[in-house]
Amino acid sequence: MASSPWGLHRVVAPVGVLPQRAWRLDADPEPGVDEVVVAVEVLNLDAASFRQLREEHGSGAAVRAAVLGIVAERGKMQNPVTGSGGMLSGTVVAVGPESPLGLVVGDRVASLVSLSLTPLRITDGLVGWDGESEQVPCAGTAVLFGRSVVARLPGDLPVGVALSVLDVCGAPALTDRVVRAAGVGASVCVVGGGGKSGSLSLAAARAAGAGRVVAVVPTEGEAVAVRASGLAGEVVVVDARDPVAVAGAVGERVDVTVVCVDVAGCEHGAVLVTADGGTVVFFSMATSFSAAALGAEGLAADVRMLIGNGYVPGHAEFALSLYRGEAGVRGLFAARERQTAVS
Repeated sequence: MASSPWGLHRVVAPVGVLPQRAWRLDADPEPGVDEVVVAVEVLNLDAASFRQLREEHGSGAAVRAAVLGIVAERGKMQNPVTGSGGMLSGTVVAVGPESPLGLVVGDRVASLVSLSLTPLRITDGLVGWDGESEQVPCAGTAVLFGRSVVARLPGDLPVGVALSVLDVCGAPALTDRVVRAAGVGASVCVVGGGGKSGSLSLAAARAAGAGRVVAVVPTEGEAVAVRASGLAGEVVVVDARDPVAVAGAVGERVDVTVVCVDVAGCEHGAVLVTADGGTVVFFSMATSFSAAALGAEGLAADVRMLIGNGYVPGHAEFALSLYRGEAGVRGLFAARERQTAVS
């Protein structure tokens, strides 16, 4: 099979778009000359997509059927409502002779590109998944392109933990870059500070020299956990979808706001709490970028808004190092896992 490093040859319809924009991909597991084929072991659905699927379909069985239907129809896992997908882990089973990824058969890897652009086949009907968690045990195959980003799974962490960290590794890496650019002592607010990407972003902000660090969380239970983690100097409990309440709770505006939530409608609060000349980084796939841009215009807010695209050079190892080095991050990840297990 002839290959394009961006996967253009895998696009079935509409022809001429990149794989993420395509409605359907060819998921044939025969590799092109620069492709890698992975035997999939776990899919890690992104939080916004999983929330939407749960809210629309209700039961775990219905969610499982929905995911199977999407992959069968589209040749990839791309939620048609959120447009997002997630990531996967598995074992390399075939490597094209011109692959630039440096992988060999037998490597255990995690993809660091979205499932929304990754050709995917599911062969086990997801029989090992109850539809109740973001991590999906799975048998099947996936194809990585010449320009795909991938990481070998670390040997010192459980696979589920490594996947959880790697799934959001772009957030702390970009937070580090933006906070360092803002200067030592910059003030930072992380909306959704109790979640996976949020806790890592809090840790990254502190490591980058932030002064005031504020975490916005939705419940007192999360607030207790974040306070115990020591990752934020201030923790406020407020509905991030209420912009006036968010602004009132945070108080003095900050230099950098990082949005790490999986619900829609949090754009305007993030803009309101950011000082003129400051930066808002949106990592949530639930973000409406038109709402953010038009809302900022309507508020006469002179803020720079960045889309966290999930890729920063060195992002995987940076996130893993934060997890290994910050007991507060590990505690919040563990609390999140316990909460998921209970719910």
